[in-house]
Amino acid sequence: MTKDEILLAQKEFLFPAVLHYYREPLVAARAKDQYVWDAGGKQYLDFFAGILTVSVGHSNEFVTRRIHEQVDRLVHLSTLYANEPQVALAGKIASITPERALSKSFFTNSGTEANEMAIVAARCYTGSSEIVALRYSYHGRSSQAMAATGQWTWRLPGASMAGVVHAHNAYCYRCPFGLSYPDCDIKCARNLEETIQTTTSGRVAGLIAEPIQGAGGFITPPKEYFRIVADIVRRYGGIFISDEVQTGWGRTGHKWFGIEHYGVVPDVITSAKGLGNGMPIGLTVARPQIADSVKGITLSTFGGNPVSTTAAKAVLDFIEERDLRTNAAVTGAYLRERLEELAEKHPLIGEVRGMGLMQGIELVRDPKTKEPASAETNMILEAAREQGLLIGKGGLFGNMLRIAPPLNISKSDVDEFTRMLDAAFVQCAAPVAV
Repeated sequence: MTKDEILLAQKEFLFPAVLHYYREPLVAARAKDQYVWDAGGKQYLDFFAGILTVSVGHSNEFVTRRIHEQVDRLVHLSTLYANEPQVALAGKIASITPERALSKSFFTNSGTEANEMAIVAARCYTGSSEIVALRYSYHGRSSQAMAATGQWTWRLPGASMAGVVHAHNAYCYRCPFGLSYPDCDIKCARNLEETIQTTTSGRVAGLIAEPIQGAGGFITPPKEYFRIVADIVRRYGGIFISDEVQTGWGRTGHKWFGIEHYGVVPDVITSAKGLGNGMPIGLTVARPQIADSVKGITLSTFGGNPVSTTAAKAVLDFIEERDLRTNAAVTGAYLRERLEELAEKHPLIGEVRGMGLMQGIELVRDPKTKEPASAETNMILEAAREQGLLIGKGGLFGNMLRIAPPLNISKSDVDEFTRMLDAAFVQCAAPVAV
């Protein structure tokens, strides 16, 4: 099919609510390593990685070779039958969770399902039903996950459900209390107690939170935040669920999971995206006593699929064997330096934030008022595409550029990225010819 035929068919046969970047949707034809080619043959440097999913590069040969081998042996049976790839992956995950405290896994198809299962487990374990989530969060697109999501953009009509309240996150750049870190005494975290006392029954099932909020705009709390909120939620009977759909598997540098940077061991971790490098897989891994509290019977037709779990195990092996967690830290620090240089050059950049190879820049029209530069962000996105660069956007106001390349990119890739993004800013700042 031609590009125009694909776009026409999409308009006719797919839900129109599906979001696309760019005025004219990019029709992808193929991808390899850190590059994507569109239907017209144009090459792009991919610094968004399929929404932080292509963790070890497009069509990674180490991973695809294992996928091909598995396809020839066993493709599908469902969780009604045991299989080696599923237990091999579960065993590997148990060996790398924080302090090896989380050791029992439940596999699904996506981060949405993983978060759903985590909430179910929290309710089974505590006997309570109320869940605390954070403002600016994103947890998926099922009714329950949208109810936990803390921004209107991703909550479709009818998504509201009882039993979820939203506490303050540590959005230091736009502090809801008008304070400055570290003199604030992390008031946003301590305010969780008042939230529980005033909006719940006083006994909650748990708190679900992203260590770095993805769709919320790569909001990165200070180091004290999660120790405080985890302690509060546990004092009120709940467990702590760390949503690592975007922060997991080395992306934040050095550690397997983003929450490890905060010195907190969660009770449940959820993940998806980068675990499969593009293969559909979701994970809910929990402390044994929490997993054991889920009584009765359940199954997942496609969860723990032999092909997806084989791919995921290969991804973890590849990350480990090539020490990509260190690369995410080292090359991520270099990326941060280059972004800070761009911030000095371009007044639109209000803040650079993130960890490792999960970096974001918030664009504002005025650094004093911090008025979101939403329209300008769309312009930069379009200009970056023209330069041959793929990046993401996000934030409640749509004024965040999200930068998250594969974990095995190099400093030379960062240099090329910086050149193209700089050119995009210059292009958007240039006066329009009359």
